[in-house]
Amino acid sequence: MTPPETGSTLRSRLDYQPIHQRPRLELPGGARVAVWTIVNVENWRPTGPMPRTVLPPPMGQPLLPDVPNWAWHEYGMRVGFWRFLKTLSDRGLKASFAVNGTCCELYPQACQAALDAGWDFMGHGFVQQPMHRAEDQKAAIAQTIEAIRRFTGKPPRGWESPGLTETDETLDLLKEAGIEYVADWVLDDQPVSLRTRAGDIVSVPYTVEINDVVMTAIQQSPSDEIFRRGRDQFDRLYLEGADIPRVMAISIHPYLTGAPHRIKYLEALYDYILGHEGVVMSTGAEILDWYKVQTSKAA
Repeated sequence: MTPPETGSTLRSRLDYQPIHQRPRLELPGGARVAVWTIVNVENWRPTGPMPRTVLPPPMGQPLLPDVPNWAWHEYGMRVGFWRFLKTLSDRGLKASFAVNGTCCELYPQACQAALDAGWDFMGHGFVQQPMHRAEDQKAAIAQTIEAIRRFTGKPPRGWESPGLTETDETLDLLKEAGIEYVADWVLDDQPVSLRTRAGDIVSVPYTVEINDVVMTAIQQSPSDEIFRRGRDQFDRLYLEGADIPRVMAISIHPYLTGAPHRIKYLEALYDYILGHEGVVMSTGAEILDWYKVQTSKAA
């Protein structure tokens, strides 16, 4: 009897393979953990409902324009983003830059700063809306890639869907558009290959755990949660990485961790991680290239 989910699109993308039953991967220099940071920059359109809210509407009735919640996000681009840039630059770190295609024109100074800092640009949708809401998903992907190519001089290699949303066809369309890796599939501590109709695409480990949308906007944790939870996450991956190398993601948004009362805890997390030997600070593209080399050796 065939299990009811065997033929589903999600399960058909990859085989189940426990992490301890795979060919061994080796990080550069024999490192235990590769750590990558994803800075998310988004276009919240003032004419529609906000993707997230910090202040409920008066008397429970949604109102447009939603000035306080739109401005909450906009603070991140006017101020919070620049705190991220300094935090990373002061430590010689590069981020992966998950950016809505329209942000290249809306926030050109921020995008230029990311480009000048050598960050790895990733597609993050054309505007901040679920992939399911795109009128033409293929066109939205193409517009995003072209906006980044026009701004940086080259197309993005990676993709993070807004809200990590995908339809059954998204991976196929991304691969066909030239995308090499995705960050939507939060199912492993190592990269894995996902099947598409145009060949494999790589899933680089992302996170909904060390992610300030979850910690701050949804769970409403204290300001220091990114440090406390991030430290505990790193400690376990570092311990396990002595036997099987791991990947740790840190996902941040300017309007959340870029706030004055939170930024020092992000700085503390980086300083804690950097105090350990056997750690590789990477971008998504660097992890992709490492994985490709490792798997080609094993083939």
